[in-house]
Amino acid sequence: MTRVPRAVTAAAISVLFAVLATLLVASPAAADSIRDREYWLQQYGVTEAWAKSRGAGVTVAVIDTGVDGTHPDLLGAVVGGTDVSGVGASNGQTPVGASSREHGTMVASLLAGRGHGENGEDGVMGVAPEARLLSISVGFGVGTISSDDQIAEAVTWAVDNGADVINMSLTRNTLEWPESWDDAFLYAMQNDVVIVAAAGNRGSGTTQVGAPATMPGVLTVAGVDRQGGASFDASSQGITISVAAPSEELVGATPSGGYSTWGGTSGATPIVAGLVALVRSAYPNLDAGNVINRITETATQVGASAQSPIYGHGRINAALAVSASVPGVDDDPAKQLSDWIRVYRRADAPPLPTPTPALPTPTPIAEPVTQVASPLGTVLPTVSDLREFGIPLLVFVLFGGAVAAVGFAALRQFGRNRRRY
Repeated sequence: MTRVPRAVTAAAISVLFAVLATLLVASPAAADSIRDREYWLQQYGVTEAWAKSRGAGVTVAVIDTGVDGTHPDLLGAVVGGTDVSGVGASNGQTPVGASSREHGTMVASLLAGRGHGENGEDGVMGVAPEARLLSISVGFGVGTISSDDQIAEAVTWAVDNGADVINMSLTRNTLEWPESWDDAFLYAMQNDVVIVAAAGNRGSGTTQVGAPATMPGVLTVAGVDRQGGASFDASSQGITISVAAPSEELVGATPSGGYSTWGGTSGATPIVAGLVALVRSAYPNLDAGNVINRITETATQVGASAQSPIYGHGRINAALAVSASVPGVDDDPAKQLSDWIRVYRRADAPPLPTPTPALPTPTPIAEPVTQVASPLGTVLPTVSDLREFGIPLLVFVLFGGAVAAVGFAALRQFGRNRRRY
C-alpha cells in the first residue's frame, strides 16, 4: 500500500509566472488504485489509441520546476535535461523553487508515466508511456536570470537537444510576451516542434488566457471537469484556445515516490502533449501544422460553435486523432508567428527614414475679383491677367506691345513731318 501525501491547496504564483496546478488533499490509497483514478484514459480514447501508438520515438521537453526521474513511474523515461535557473541541478531533475516543487514531476507523469510493478500495472500511466522526456528546470521567480530569459533559454535548449514536442504548463499572466520569446519560439516552430501550452486557471486569478498560450502557432489547452463540461475554476478562456482536456480530479506522481490528486490546466496540458506524441509516433512524416490539425479536427465539438473561447475545437479524442482520415493542410505555425512578429513588432519599432514624397500643390478656393480699369490703359496687366497668364508671359507680351506702340507713334510723326515740308 502506498499512501498519497497531503498537499497544498492553492496554486503557486510567482511575480510574473504561475505554475498552473491546484493541489488537493488526497486520501490514503493503494498504488494500484492510482490507475483506477485515471478516468481520462478510457473516456478520452487513450487506451484505444495505444493499439496504434504509445509515443515511441518521440521526445518531449517538459519546461517546469524539474522532473524527479527516480520516481518508480518515471524510471527510464527521462533521457536528458538541464537547468536554466542557475540554482538547480545540471540535469534538471532536482525540483527548483520554494513552492510547487512537485509540479514538474506531476506533469511528467501524466504525459509519459510508465507505471511500475508487474507489467506496469501500478502507479500512474501517462498518455504516451513510451515517449522520452527532457527535464528543463526553471525557477519561477528565482534564479540568476529573469524568468522571461529562462523560458527563452529553455525553449532553445529543448530544440537543440532533439525535442519534437514542448510542454509548457505555465503562464506569464499577461497577454503579451517579451521579444526574447519571439526568437526562441520561432526557432522551435521553424524546426517543426509542436509547443503545447496551458490556458491558465480562473482559480488562480487568471480569467483570461496568458502567454505563451496567446502566441500564434501554439497549441493551447483549456480544461474540463470529469463530466466534460467547462471547468470554470480550473480553466481560463480566450480566442486562442485550441482544444480542451481533463483538468479536474487528476492524480500525479510527486518527488520521492509519492502521489497527489490535483487539478488545473497544468494537468490538461501534458495529456494533450502526450496525445501529440502519440500522433507524431503514428505519423512520423507529418509536420507540426498537420499534427496540430489532426488533433483539432478530431476533437469532439461542444455546442453549436465550431470553435469556442471555452472549449476551442472541442474535447480531445485520442482514438480518432491517431486513426481517422484527416485531409492535409498548409498550416504553418512558424509562418503564423513570423507574420505576427512582422506586423506587430515592426509597429513597435522606431520608423525607418523614408524619402518624403512630392505632395500635390493645394489649390486654394478662388475668391471673386472686381475688375478695375487701369489708368494706364492696357499697358499694365490687371490683377486677373497676372493670375491667368503669369508675370513672365505678360511682361513679354506687354513689352512687345509697348515697343510696337512706340514704333507706330514714331511712324505717324514722321509722316506728318514730311507733309509739312
